[in-house]
Amino acid sequence: MEDVAAIVRIFEETHICEERGETSIGWVRGVYPTEKTAQDAIQRDDLFVLEEKGSILGCAIINQLQVDVYAGAPWRQEAKDEDVMVLHTLVIAPDKRGRGLGPAFVNFYEQYAREQGCPFLRMDTNARNIKARAMYRKLGYEEIGVVPCRFNGIEGVQLVLLEKHLG
Repeated sequence: MEDVAAIVRIFEETHICEERGETSIGWVRGVYPTEKTAQDAIQRDDLFVLEEKGSILGCAIINQLQVDVYAGAPWRQEAKDEDVMVLHTLVIAPDKRGRGLGPAFVNFYEQYAREQGCPFLRMDTNARNIKARAMYRKLGYEEIGVVPCRFNGIEGVQLVLLEKHLG
């Protein structure tokens, strides 16, 4: 719980960048992500942080909870729920971007999934989040579809679903 303030600060800095047009992630201040997002993840014990010299540079939620829009998606890899690991809400502090921290976090996610015996990886991102989509593609994730939906309380989201099999 001592990390919540730093995590919320990263969320807020990201919201500011979005509002200024410096990035296009598709998050909305006061809607998603919020302090409650971090607190709920801590309560579930699935919030992970990236630290350097005691400072939190980024965070993500990693668990086996597939969001409702995943049901019926045209996944290329059929998998039992217990074999799937999901990455949610990956964010790097805006002033720390460009240092390879996003790919490093995704590599951690993949290693964590292996350790948990989950060879099937799934995630999603807003279609507007071009930088994340390019990063995921470069890391071997395949976009399998775009689902129009209300997502995390945000209306009109075009949600890109991605997957990767660790083989």
